[in-house]
Amino acid sequence: MQPTENRMKTSVKSQAALFPVPAVFSRLLVLGGLLLWSISVAAYSLEGRPVQGGLMVGKTDPGVRVRLDDLEVRVSQSGDFLIGFGRDHPAQSILQLIHPDGTRQRETIQVERRKYRIQRIDNLPKRKVTPNKRDLERIRKESALVKKARLRDDPSRTDYLSGWEWPVLGPISGVYGSQRILNGQPRRPHYGVDVAVPTGTLVRAPANGIVTLAHPDMFFSGGTLIVDHGQRLSSSFLHLSEILVTEGQRVRQGDPIARVGATGRVTGAHLDWRINFHQHRLDPQLLVPPMPQEASGKP
Repeated sequence: MQPTENRMKTSVKSQAALFPVPAVFSRLLVLGGLLLWSISVAAYSLEGRPVQGGLMVGKTDPGVRVRLDDLEVRVSQSGDFLIGFGRDHPAQSILQLIHPDGTRQRETIQVERRKYRIQRIDNLPKRKVTPNKRDLERIRKESALVKKARLRDDPSRTDYLSGWEWPVLGPISGVYGSQRILNGQPRRPHYGVDVAVPTGTLVRAPANGIVTLAHPDMFFSGGTLIVDHGQRLSSSFLHLSEILVTEGQRVRQGDPIARVGATGRVTGAHLDWRINFHQHRLDPQLLVPPMPQEASGKP
């Protein structure tokens, strides 16, 4: 876990100028405890990178409410919170901290834009590209199960603070944000990172969490597992050959949770790992250290 911690600390320093503690707060601290009661602006910090697909971990005073644009995010009893930016997030976001006395602190976050790859995948079975009526009904039911699993909301649970590690090690065969063209037809962007490893490879929990979905065979994603990390942040693991945990089970970082497969709509064995924060789909690669060179397949 050490490389992940070091990476997070480095990113905090690089963003310090964007999110300074308000000067009024610092000056009043120097004047002594008798004046602290009159402070209407809270100190806060953000760790991470404000970029499309990125996640930032925040800390503020207990009792402060936090909003990112139109979304009110969860704040734990100790002041921990998350904000995230989707694939096509606008260039700016507004962060608001709302204090118990109603005072609002407002900051503008500049969100870094990204360029995405185009991927072409041909020779897929026609049924997997254009589902029939019966398949569409199955897809709707499975989508409802996934949506329900991602609605788990434990405001004070902060399992994401365990840090992050790769669930499997191997060559990266698909990246977040890329646009896929299946049998010549443009499709929705890819929202995960694909790691090409053989069927049966053990998948480990990348962070602490609770299992909210364990489905053996979905139309698109095959064997599907969702782990909730607290405050509406979750991991999804797709195309599994075997699931080793059950719904409601608590897992710790590094625990065996599944085995890689080639189930659902795929052309070969791999793990598709995804991250969701509320309605935002995030880039898992921004949470973990670079894939070790010896595992990446690169010389």
